[in-house]
Amino acid sequence: MSTLHTTLRRYVDDGTVPGAVGLVARGEEVEVVTVGSVDADGSAPMARDSLFRIASITKPLTAAALLMLVDEGVVALDAPVAEWLPELARPLVVRTPSAPVTDVVPAVRPITVEDLLSSRPGWGFPSDFALPAVRALFGVQKDGRAPQAYPAPDVWLAELARVPLLHQPGEAWLYGTASDLQGILIARASGRSLPAFLAERLLEPLGMKDTAFEVPEEKRDRLTTAYRPDGAGALEVTDRPDGQWSRLPAFPSGGGGLVSTADDWLAFARLLLAGGGGLLSPTSVARMTSNHLDAGQRDGGALFLEGQGWGYGGQVDLAPLAPWNVPGRYGWVGGTGTTAHLVPTTDTVTILLTQVAMENPTPTPLMRDFWRCTATAG
Repeated sequence: MSTLHTTLRRYVDDGTVPGAVGLVARGEEVEVVTVGSVDADGSAPMARDSLFRIASITKPLTAAALLMLVDEGVVALDAPVAEWLPELARPLVVRTPSAPVTDVVPAVRPITVEDLLSSRPGWGFPSDFALPAVRALFGVQKDGRAPQAYPAPDVWLAELARVPLLHQPGEAWLYGTASDLQGILIARASGRSLPAFLAERLLEPLGMKDTAFEVPEEKRDRLTTAYRPDGAGALEVTDRPDGQWSRLPAFPSGGGGLVSTADDWLAFARLLLAGGGGLLSPTSVARMTSNHLDAGQRDGGALFLEGQGWGYGGQVDLAPLAPWNVPGRYGWVGGTGTTAHLVPTTDTVTILLTQVAMENPTPTPLMRDFWRCTATAG
């Protein structure tokens, strides 16, 4: 852990991030390193219980919540999502990925629940952001790191339905949109809002007391200030503790809307390592943490997946392409500067939380150094 501290400290000292929390757990043994401060002004030291906007490492929690409804028989993996999301009953698909958005054909089959879980509904982001249908999607699916910019789910869903699919349902892995659709499906199928369902069925049973879509006033002193690189070697503020997360958004994003702590995400990881812990069936955990993509689909998502696979809500490593890639390793990264992974074969969990946004889908040098540093823990 002294090596990890030195590594994280280096990125604080050179101004890459104001602070960071790194956690490594193997079995019941947990070690946590905190460096720097909660903001660039150094107003308070980073702490183990500091709160972070975790962005896309929200996705595994949303997938787990939807699988609870699958376990209960409320929804089925092969069920058309139009049963709950009628706005998506008759999607159109661009004739080819490069075709204009007016050159469309009907979908050859309905979008299913499993398509959403495996990120293959036909909507989402590929490696090429310049494709016409992708540019149209950007008009609806904006940066999830600004949750107050989104309309209510029903409005958003109606807007999405007017954007043609880039691929036929089930044909290609595409990033992002599927997780937000999962969140809406959970709410409609359960009759509860996504925040209420997650709190009652997952967060409270696991003791994840600091994980939510908003931060109450009494906790805001623990919420880090969010930044992004300004392009000139410094950082600029994107959100403060009294900003976007100070109130519940109209659209609670299943794809990236949560605030959490390292210990809270560890509690979720341990649920998966325990085979569901009585909240999820072992079958659902196995599906969640297994690859569902063929070679072509993995290649098509190379910008995001870097040659690895995808389960439900997170990446699944298939090949040891780097020291940290262990076959079966499951987890993901968040665009606000977060990563969280678990390795079932070694009962290991690694979590890195920072408050500086990624500039593109490629994991940052800090993330890679964190993974390299903690790879020996497995």
